[in-house]
Amino acid sequence: MSLILGIETSTKICSVAVSDGGKLLAIEEEGGAYSHSEKLTIFIQKVLDKANVQLKDLDVIAVSKGPGSYTGLRIGVSVAKGLCYALDKPLIAVDTLQAMARNSSLSGDLFCPMIDARRMEVYTAIYSVDNKVVTPISAKIIDENSFSEELANKKITFFGDGAEKCKDVLGQKINASFSDKGLPSAEFINQIALEKFQQKEFEDVAYFEPYYLKDFVGTTPKKLL
Repeated sequence: MSLILGIETSTKICSVAVSDGGKLLAIEEEGGAYSHSEKLTIFIQKVLDKANVQLKDLDVIAVSKGPGSYTGLRIGVSVAKGLCYALDKPLIAVDTLQAMARNSSLSGDLFCPMIDARRMEVYTAIYSVDNKVVTPISAKIIDENSFSEELANKKITFFGDGAEKCKDVLGQKINASFSDKGLPSAEFINQIALEKFQQKEFEDVAYFEPYYLKDFVGTTPKKLL
């Protein structure tokens, strides 16, 4: 048995799941706005109740490590680390983009998850159908030349909240397709976390930090200018 509590807060979607081995026992998720600080602990209690599992029964806490929203990642990782300390449980961190590409409903030769950054910039990577890294994670400014080499030979499926704004630029290219599936979900965090759990790939809870990819830059809201 390997009871895993998975937390995903890298985008506007707040998602929490409990799984036992490869079986999903319960999941709660909601998107639309950054409200993780209000929903996360409530969702955790809901999935535990649905799965008839207590915190002390868990074997490991898994969390989406980024890239993504600075605030969202910080909230998710802080809660995950707090649970690990309180329960004396190990922590597993999962690449957000790789978990997105784990979705079995996607089709194509290559999968390209995209998380919205700003303007025409996205956090992205390319994965094979067996969830192996083809192109490593990076922050890309999308233009008409983006992914030209990869699209020349393979069919690429683009998805995630950063893909929509790239349709006008990439949508006319041969071999490019777009999917509304593959959004961040704790279900897929748990699938990868199970493999890491079996290999004992745990994080140092004291020193682990999210993978922000870029330095956080604070700005002043326009209404205050």
